[in-house]
Amino acid sequence: MRIFLVMGAVATLAACGGGRVSGDISAACMNAGRVAASPQLCSCVQQVANQSLSDRDQARAAAFFADPQRAQDIRQSDNRSDEAFWLRYRAFADLATQVCRPVAV
Repeated sequence: MRIFLVMGAVATLAACGGGRVSGDISAACMNAGRVAASPQLCSCVQQVANQSLSDRDQARAAAFFADPQRAQDIRQSDNRSDEAFWLRYRAFADLATQVCRPVAV
């Protein structure tokens, strides 16, 4: 099933021509000051987020870029809402890692 998700995401990203997409995740990605961040990579991650997370989940996940401790707190939370969000977030992160992995030149 996972391979179908990856194939679907890749097909969707290819269909939109790899154009730049902006949103909470993309902006947080670019503003985080990470060496590997690029407009292309952050746009790809945003496109995966658009397919797999609600707007509310995207805003919540975008905060992780500036405050990684927030992600750790949610991951360790016993709150059912936090647990459900964490499962959705991990699925998004895993898919984004597979689809948007930078190609070594």
